[in-house]
Amino acid sequence: MHSALLQRISTRPDGPLDITWLAAENPQLPLGRIRLRWEPASRSGWDVTTYLGLTTAEVLLGSWPAAPDDWPCLVRPTLYEVTGLCAALSFATDALDLSNRLAGV
Repeated sequence: MHSALLQRISTRPDGPLDITWLAAENPQLPLGRIRLRWEPASRSGWDVTTYLGLTTAEVLLGSWPAAPDDWPCLVRPTLYEVTGLCAALSFATDALDLSNRLAGV
């Protein structure tokens, strides 16, 4: 397997990425979830891609061709920012839904 679902990112800059391995055939990502995929690059390192689950699609979030062996350190800042953004959007959506329910909309 060369694909994983991102579960958690450590708050430490050098901290780990917690992942769950995914089978070769898996369903579309849930909203706000991130899939990591990596495979050996043609000359050296790793070709790393990340995908973000949206409501109706899964989109390419980033690509790092021929990344070095310590590629998790390279992609971590992007993953950290996107997970924070997704959490903020989820919170804002929940707050808007609650406001609409309370207003009787």
